[in-house]
Amino acid sequence: MDRYIEFILNHYILVLALAVVTYLLIQEAFDGVFNKSKAVSPLLAVAKMNDSDTVIIDVREAPEFVVSHIEQATNIALSKLPEELPKLTEQKTKPILLICQNGTRSASAGKILTKAGFEQVFVITGGMTAWETDYKLPVKMSAKYKK
Repeated sequence: MDRYIEFILNHYILVLALAVVTYLLIQEAFDGVFNKSKAVSPLLAVAKMNDSDTVIIDVREAPEFVVSHIEQATNIALSKLPEELPKLTEQKTKPILLICQNGTRSASAGKILTKAGFEQVFVITGGMTAWETDYKLPVKMSAKYKK
């Protein structure tokens, strides 16, 4: 036991780093277990869009949305999503696809929607970057930004 205490005292930065990493791993595990939104690839998202009455919400800010977005997507910025929830209540049972630029904001939006009682929330992995670059799927572009 004395050797452990000596190690901790001599290498307190390593011990602190171990504690932080352990905490973050446990937090990530709990988020994964309790998060009810599901991640889908852009191709599975297209299949969902074709199969049902799917709602597509782009959670990027308006200037990003104007450059390019999915054809039927509605723009609700992540920062404004909590105040826009009452407008979405009639779609609580419909499949909802969330997209942002790279997938991080849409994951946060997925947590907000599942906490609000939305049943079928899907986050598109890789966001618009994967949609346009990796999968080369169609987007609607502003005439100003077309090549």
